[in-house]
Amino acid sequence: GTIQYVIWRCHSVRGYGAPALPAGRITALQAVEFWKRHFAERGVSEPDQSSQYIIAHLLGAKTIESLEPQKLTEFLSREQTEQVWKLCTQRLSRVPVQYVIEEWDFRDLTLKMKPPVFIPRPETEELVDLVLTDLQTRPGLGVEPDTRRTCLEVGCGSGAISLSLLKSLPQLEAVAVDQSQDAVDLTRENAFRLGLQDRLQIHQIDIMKEAVWSVCGLVSAVVSNPPYLFSEDMASLEPEIFRFEDHAALDGGEDGLVVIRQILTLAPQILLNHGRVYLEVDPRHPPLVQRWVEVNVGGLQYVETRHDISGRPRFCILQKEESNKSDKLDLE
Repeated sequence: GTIQYVIWRCHSVRGYGAPALPAGRITALQAVEFWKRHFAERGVSEPDQSSQYIIAHLLGAKTIESLEPQKLTEFLSREQTEQVWKLCTQRLSRVPVQYVIEEWDFRDLTLKMKPPVFIPRPETEELVDLVLTDLQTRPGLGVEPDTRRTCLEVGCGSGAISLSLLKSLPQLEAVAVDQSQDAVDLTRENAFRLGLQDRLQIHQIDIMKEAVWSVCGLVSAVVSNPPYLFSEDMASLEPEIFRFEDHAALDGGEDGLVVIRQILTLAPQILLNHGRVYLEVDPRHPPLVQRWVEVNVGGLQYVETRHDISGRPRFCILQKEESNKSDKLDLE
Protein backbone atom coordinates (compact mmCIF):
# COMPACT_ATOMS: atom_id res chain seq x y z
CA GLY A 1 0.00 0.00 0.00
CA THR A 2 2.34 2.76 1.17
CA ILE A 3 4.95 2.11 -1.52
CA GLN A 4 2.39 2.36 -4.34
CA TYR A 5 1.06 5.52 -2.72
CA VAL A 6 4.53 7.07 -2.65
CA ILE A 7 5.05 6.32 -6.35
CA TRP A 8 1.65 7.71 -7.25
CA ARG A 9 2.32 10.82 -5.22
CA CYS A 10 5.64 11.35 -6.98
CA HIS A 11 4.00 11.10 -10.37
CA SER A 12 1.34 13.61 -9.59
CA VAL A 13 3.58 16.22 -8.00
CA ARG A 14 4.66 18.75 -10.63
CA GLY A 15 7.33 19.85 -8.17
CA TYR A 16 9.65 17.26 -9.71
CA GLY A 17 9.76 19.63 -12.69
CA ALA A 18 9.06 17.02 -15.33
CA PRO A 19 9.82 18.72 -18.67
CA ALA A 20 6.87 19.45 -20.94
CA LEU A 21 6.25 17.21 -23.94
CA PRO A 22 8.06 18.49 -27.02
CA ALA A 23 5.89 20.46 -29.43
CA GLY A 24 7.46 18.97 -32.57
CA ARG A 25 8.44 15.38 -33.40
CA ILE A 26 11.63 13.83 -32.08
CA THR A 27 13.64 10.69 -32.83
CA ALA A 28 14.49 7.97 -30.33
CA LEU A 29 18.13 9.14 -30.28
CA GLN A 30 17.09 12.71 -29.55
CA ALA A 31 14.87 11.45 -26.73
CA VAL A 32 17.78 9.42 -25.28
CA GLU A 33 20.05 12.48 -25.32
CA PHE A 34 17.38 14.80 -23.95
CA TRP A 35 16.57 12.56 -20.96
CA LYS A 36 20.19 11.65 -20.29
CA ARG A 37 20.94 15.34 -19.90
CA HIS A 38 17.83 15.94 -17.82
CA PHE A 39 18.59 13.01 -15.47
CA ALA A 40 22.19 14.17 -15.04
CA GLU A 41 21.09 17.73 -14.19
CA ARG A 42 18.67 16.39 -11.59
CA GLY A 43 21.22 14.09 -9.94
CA VAL A 44 19.53 10.82 -10.99
CA SER A 45 22.07 7.98 -10.75
CA GLU A 46 23.23 6.33 -14.01
CA PRO A 47 21.61 8.93 -16.31
CA ASP A 48 22.92 7.28 -19.51
CA GLN A 49 21.72 3.78 -18.71
CA SER A 50 18.41 5.03 -17.31
CA SER A 51 17.56 6.88 -20.49
CA GLN A 52 18.77 4.09 -22.80
CA TYR A 53 17.04 1.22 -20.98
CA ILE A 54 13.68 2.99 -20.88
CA ILE A 55 13.68 4.04 -24.53
CA ALA A 56 15.02 0.68 -25.79
CA HIS A 57 12.28 -1.03 -23.76
CA LEU A 58 9.57 1.11 -25.38
CA LEU A 59 10.94 0.18 -28.81
CA GLY A 60 10.76 -3.52 -27.94
CA ALA A 61 14.48 -4.13 -27.29
CA LYS A 62 16.68 -4.80 -24.27
CA THR A 63 19.43 -2.33 -25.18
CA ILE A 64 19.91 0.61 -27.51
CA GLU A 65 22.82 -1.28 -29.16
CA SER A 66 20.53 -4.14 -30.18
CA LEU A 67 18.17 -1.85 -32.13
CA GLU A 68 18.56 -1.40 -35.88
CA PRO A 69 20.20 1.99 -36.49
CA GLN A 70 17.32 3.32 -38.59
CA LYS A 71 14.89 2.73 -35.71
CA LEU A 72 16.86 5.22 -33.64
CA THR A 73 16.66 7.96 -36.26
CA GLU A 74 12.97 7.51 -37.13
CA PHE A 75 10.53 9.94 -35.52
CA LEU A 76 8.65 8.58 -32.53
CA SER A 77 4.86 8.57 -32.81
CA ARG A 78 2.98 10.95 -30.53
CA GLU A 79 1.93 7.96 -28.43
CA GLN A 80 5.53 6.70 -28.12
CA THR A 81 6.71 10.17 -27.12
CA GLU A 82 4.04 10.35 -24.42
CA GLN A 83 5.13 6.91 -23.13
CA VAL A 84 8.79 8.00 -23.03
CA TRP A 85 7.83 11.10 -21.06
CA LYS A 86 5.61 9.14 -18.68
CA LEU A 87 8.25 6.50 -17.87
CA CYS A 88 11.18 8.93 -17.73
CA THR A 89 9.19 11.15 -15.36
CA GLN A 90 8.86 8.15 -13.02
CA ARG A 91 12.63 7.70 -13.20
CA LEU A 92 13.02 11.41 -12.44
CA SER A 93 11.19 10.83 -9.15
CA ARG A 94 13.91 8.16 -8.46
CA VAL A 95 11.78 5.07 -9.16
CA PRO A 96 14.39 2.37 -10.06
CA VAL A 97 14.64 1.59 -13.79
CA GLN A 98 13.71 -2.04 -13.07
CA TYR A 99 10.34 -0.93 -11.68
CA VAL A 100 9.82 1.63 -14.44
CA ILE A 101 10.20 -0.94 -17.25
CA GLU A 102 8.70 -3.71 -15.05
CA GLU A 103 11.30 -6.31 -15.93
CA TRP A 104 14.98 -7.14 -15.48
CA ASP A 105 17.41 -9.74 -16.75
CA PHE A 106 19.05 -12.08 -14.27
CA ARG A 107 21.61 -14.49 -15.78
CA ASP A 108 19.69 -16.09 -18.67
CA LEU A 109 16.19 -15.18 -17.44
CA THR A 110 13.98 -12.15 -17.97
CA LEU A 111 12.03 -11.58 -14.77
CA LYS A 112 9.00 -9.45 -14.16
CA MET A 113 9.65 -6.73 -11.55
CA LYS A 114 7.17 -4.91 -9.32
CA PRO A 115 7.65 -2.59 -6.36
CA PRO A 116 8.34 -3.13 -3.51
CA VAL A 117 9.84 -6.57 -4.25
CA PHE A 118 13.64 -6.60 -3.93
CA ILE A 119 15.51 -6.13 -7.24
CA PRO A 120 18.17 -8.83 -7.79
CA ARG A 121 21.78 -7.56 -7.94
CA PRO A 122 24.79 -8.79 -9.96
CA GLU A 123 26.41 -10.41 -6.87
CA THR A 124 23.42 -12.73 -6.62
CA GLU A 125 24.11 -14.00 -10.15
CA GLU A 126 27.54 -14.99 -8.79
CA LEU A 127 25.85 -16.78 -5.88
CA VAL A 128 23.78 -18.84 -8.35
CA ASP A 129 26.90 -19.70 -10.40
CA LEU A 130 28.68 -20.83 -7.25
CA VAL A 131 25.76 -23.06 -6.16
CA LEU A 132 25.43 -24.56 -9.66
CA THR A 133 29.13 -25.39 -9.89
CA ASP A 134 29.06 -26.93 -6.43
CA LEU A 135 25.97 -29.06 -7.12
CA GLN A 136 27.40 -30.23 -10.44
CA THR A 137 30.88 -31.11 -9.16
CA ARG A 138 30.14 -32.64 -5.75
CA PRO A 139 29.49 -36.37 -6.14
CA GLY A 140 26.06 -37.59 -5.16
CA LEU A 141 24.63 -34.10 -4.93
CA GLY A 142 22.06 -34.11 -7.41
CA VAL A 143 22.57 -33.77 -11.10
CA GLU A 144 22.61 -37.43 -12.01
CA PRO A 145 19.58 -38.20 -14.18
CA ASP A 146 17.93 -40.50 -11.63
CA THR A 147 18.22 -38.41 -8.47
CA ARG A 148 15.71 -35.77 -7.46
CA ARG A 149 17.17 -33.09 -5.22
CA THR A 150 15.42 -30.29 -3.43
CA CYS A 151 16.72 -26.83 -2.69
CA LEU A 152 15.17 -24.38 -0.20
CA GLU A 153 15.45 -20.66 -0.93
CA VAL A 154 14.84 -18.33 2.01
CA GLY A 155 13.64 -14.85 1.00
CA CYS A 156 12.87 -15.44 -2.67
CA GLY A 157 11.93 -11.89 -3.73
CA SER A 158 11.28 -12.09 -7.48
CA GLY A 159 12.29 -15.77 -7.58
CA ALA A 160 15.61 -15.06 -9.31
CA ILE A 161 17.74 -17.63 -7.45
CA SER A 162 15.32 -20.57 -7.45
CA LEU A 163 14.22 -20.05 -11.06
CA SER A 164 17.84 -19.79 -12.28
CA LEU A 165 18.77 -23.00 -10.50
CA LEU A 166 15.70 -24.83 -11.84
CA LYS A 167 16.37 -23.66 -15.38
CA SER A 168 19.97 -24.95 -15.28
CA LEU A 169 19.31 -28.21 -13.38
CA PRO A 170 16.41 -30.23 -14.83
CA GLN A 171 16.61 -32.74 -11.94
CA LEU A 172 16.23 -30.09 -9.26
CA GLU A 173 13.07 -29.20 -7.36
CA ALA A 174 12.82 -26.09 -5.23
CA VAL A 175 10.85 -24.67 -2.34
CA ALA A 176 10.88 -20.87 -2.09
CA VAL A 177 9.68 -18.93 0.94
CA ASP A 178 9.34 -15.21 1.66
CA GLN A 179 7.63 -13.27 4.44
CA SER A 180 6.20 -10.84 1.85
CA GLN A 181 3.00 -11.73 -0.02
CA ASP A 182 4.12 -9.37 -2.85
CA ALA A 183 7.30 -11.43 -3.27
CA VAL A 184 5.43 -14.75 -3.18
CA ASP A 185 2.99 -13.51 -5.86
CA LEU A 186 5.79 -12.19 -8.08
CA THR A 187 7.85 -15.39 -7.77
CA ARG A 188 4.75 -17.39 -8.74
CA GLU A 189 4.12 -15.13 -11.75
CA ASN A 190 7.75 -15.44 -12.89
CA ALA A 191 7.67 -19.24 -12.47
CA PHE A 192 4.61 -19.48 -14.75
CA ARG A 193 6.07 -17.09 -17.33
CA LEU A 194 9.18 -19.28 -17.50
CA GLY A 195 7.29 -22.58 -17.45
CA LEU A 196 9.06 -23.72 -14.25
CA GLN A 197 6.02 -23.79 -11.95
CA ASP A 198 5.84 -27.61 -11.82
CA ARG A 199 9.17 -27.90 -9.94
CA LEU A 200 8.70 -24.97 -7.58
CA GLN A 201 6.62 -24.73 -4.42
CA ILE A 202 6.18 -21.21 -3.06
CA HIS A 203 5.01 -20.33 0.46
CA GLN A 204 4.52 -17.15 2.42
CA ILE A 205 6.42 -17.85 5.63
CA ASP A 206 8.31 -15.62 8.03
CA ILE A 207 11.16 -17.88 9.15
CA MET A 208 11.65 -15.74 12.26
CA LYS A 209 8.23 -16.88 13.51
CA GLU A 210 7.07 -20.00 11.64
CA ALA A 211 8.42 -23.51 11.15
CA VAL A 212 9.88 -23.77 7.67
CA TRP A 213 10.47 -27.53 7.77
CA SER A 214 6.71 -28.10 7.66
CA VAL A 215 6.69 -27.01 4.00
CA CYS A 216 9.98 -28.40 2.70
CA GLY A 217 10.92 -31.66 4.42
CA LEU A 218 14.64 -32.50 4.09
CA VAL A 219 16.64 -30.66 1.41
CA SER A 220 20.08 -30.94 -0.24
CA ALA A 221 20.76 -27.21 -0.19
CA VAL A 222 19.60 -24.01 1.49
CA VAL A 223 20.32 -20.88 -0.55
CA SER A 224 19.66 -17.33 0.55
CA ASN A 225 20.40 -13.73 -0.23
CA PRO A 226 18.95 -12.60 3.11
CA PRO A 227 18.55 -9.05 4.41
CA TYR A 228 22.13 -8.36 5.53
CA LEU A 229 22.55 -4.59 5.80
CA PHE A 230 23.48 -3.24 9.22
CA SER A 231 20.52 -1.15 10.42
CA GLU A 232 22.71 1.96 10.71
CA ASP A 233 23.57 1.69 6.99
CA MET A 234 19.92 1.91 5.93
CA ALA A 235 19.92 5.71 6.28
CA SER A 236 22.73 6.13 3.73
CA LEU A 237 21.00 4.17 0.95
CA GLU A 238 20.30 5.79 -2.41
CA PRO A 239 16.75 7.23 -2.58
CA GLU A 240 15.91 4.62 -5.26
CA ILE A 241 16.47 1.84 -2.74
CA PHE A 242 15.31 3.57 0.43
CA ARG A 243 12.03 4.87 -0.98
CA PHE A 244 10.90 2.06 -3.21
CA GLU A 245 12.35 -1.33 -2.17
CA ASP A 246 11.02 -3.37 0.74
CA HIS A 247 13.06 -2.49 3.85
CA ALA A 248 12.41 -5.95 5.30
CA ALA A 249 14.42 -7.42 2.40
CA LEU A 250 17.40 -5.18 3.22
CA ASP A 251 17.67 -4.50 6.96
CA GLY A 252 19.42 -7.33 8.81
CA GLY A 253 19.26 -5.70 12.23
CA GLU A 254 22.00 -4.07 14.30
CA ASP A 255 24.79 -6.35 13.02
CA GLY A 256 23.06 -7.42 9.81
CA LEU A 257 22.86 -11.02 11.06
CA VAL A 258 19.35 -11.38 12.51
CA VAL A 259 17.91 -13.45 9.65
CA ILE A 260 21.25 -15.15 8.89
CA ARG A 261 21.46 -16.52 12.48
CA GLN A 262 17.94 -17.91 12.14
CA ILE A 263 18.77 -19.64 8.82
CA LEU A 264 21.88 -21.20 10.35
CA THR A 265 19.98 -22.35 13.45
CA LEU A 266 17.35 -24.04 11.27
CA ALA A 267 19.80 -25.52 8.74
CA PRO A 268 20.81 -28.71 10.63
CA GLN A 269 17.12 -29.61 11.05
CA ILE A 270 16.25 -29.34 7.35
CA LEU A 271 19.45 -30.40 5.56
CA LEU A 272 20.24 -33.94 4.48
CA ASN A 273 23.65 -35.19 5.64
CA HIS A 274 26.39 -33.31 3.76
CA GLY A 275 23.78 -30.84 2.52
CA ARG A 276 25.00 -27.26 2.27
CA VAL A 277 23.99 -23.69 3.08
CA TYR A 278 24.97 -20.97 0.59
CA LEU A 279 24.64 -17.37 1.79
CA GLU A 280 25.27 -13.99 0.25
CA VAL A 281 26.41 -11.64 3.04
CA ASP A 282 28.00 -8.28 3.80
CA PRO A 283 31.82 -8.37 3.35
CA ARG A 284 32.17 -7.84 7.13
CA HIS A 285 30.16 -10.98 7.90
CA PRO A 286 32.14 -14.15 7.04
CA PRO A 287 34.39 -14.20 10.15
CA LEU A 288 31.39 -13.31 12.36
CA VAL A 289 29.29 -16.09 10.80
CA GLN A 290 32.09 -18.63 11.19
CA ARG A 291 32.65 -17.81 14.87
CA TRP A 292 28.95 -17.71 15.68
CA VAL A 293 28.26 -21.12 14.10
CA GLU A 294 31.19 -22.77 15.89
CA VAL A 295 29.82 -21.62 19.25
CA ASN A 296 26.07 -21.92 18.66
CA VAL A 297 25.16 -24.52 16.05
CA GLY A 298 25.96 -28.19 16.42
CA GLY A 299 26.32 -30.34 13.31
CA LEU A 300 27.07 -27.46 10.95
CA GLN A 301 30.64 -26.94 9.66
CA TYR A 302 31.87 -23.71 8.10
CA VAL A 303 33.36 -24.84 4.76
CA GLU A 304 34.67 -21.68 3.08
CA THR A 305 34.29 -18.03 2.18
CA ARG A 306 34.15 -17.05 -1.49
CA HIS A 307 34.79 -13.61 -2.96
CA ASP A 308 32.68 -11.66 -5.43
CA ILE A 309 33.93 -10.26 -8.74
CA SER A 310 35.19 -7.13 -6.95
CA GLY A 311 37.30 -9.27 -4.61
CA ARG A 312 35.12 -8.77 -1.52
CA PRO A 313 34.35 -11.70 0.83
CA ARG A 314 30.70 -12.11 -0.11
CA PHE A 315 29.57 -15.76 0.11
CA CYS A 316 29.58 -18.26 2.99
CA ILE A 317 29.33 -22.00 2.44
CA LEU A 318 28.49 -24.31 5.35
CA GLN A 319 27.83 -28.05 5.48
CA LYS A 320 25.84 -30.39 7.69
CA GLU A 321 27.94 -33.17 9.22
CA GLU A 322 26.55 -36.50 10.33
CA SER A 323 26.51 -36.89 14.07
CA ASN A 324 28.90 -39.73 14.75
CA LYS A 325 26.94 -42.42 16.65
CA SER A 326 29.99 -44.52 17.59
CA ASP A 327 31.55 -41.60 19.50
CA LYS A 328 28.47 -41.40 21.70
CA LEU A 329 28.55 -45.16 22.39
CA ASP A 330 32.18 -44.99 23.53
CA LEU A 331 31.31 -42.30 26.05
CA GLU A 332 28.64 -44.35 27.75
